[in-house]
Order: sequence, then C-alpha cells, then structure tokens
Amino acid sequence: MARTPKYRTVLGENIRTHRRNLKWSQEALAEKADLHHNYIGDIERGEENVSIDALMRIANALNISISEIVKGL
Repeated sequence: MARTPKYRTVLGENIRTHRRNLKWSQEALAEKADLHHNYIGDIERGEENVSIDALMRIANALNISISEIVKGL
C-alpha cells in the first residue's frame, strides 16, 4: 500500500485545525464550501489529492487564506 505523502497529511491537519477552531463538523464545512462531507474527510486524512478549486472553496468557507492552509508544507 502506498504511503500518504507528508504534504497531504500536513494540509489535512491544517484544515482540520481551522475547522475545529470554529467548532464545525466536517458536514458544516462541506456545506459552506459546497463540497461533499466524505471529500472533506478524505482531505483531512490525507487520502485525497485535492484540487486548487476545492482548496479555494475550503479557504473561503473557513475565512482564511490558502497560505494558512498550506503552512508548513
């Protein structure tokens, strides 16, 4: 089984941290970003190769910049 790239893990952790700081569920973030909640979960676990479009939607929903999402990559 292929190992999850570290950058995907860090990206997912950053998104999860910001989401939890807002006390949102994955479902709430998914609704605000107009994405499926399973997709959010996959991203947070580093299982999904997320598109820039989805990153923009997530950043806008969380009211943060993409630079905050990719911090530490």
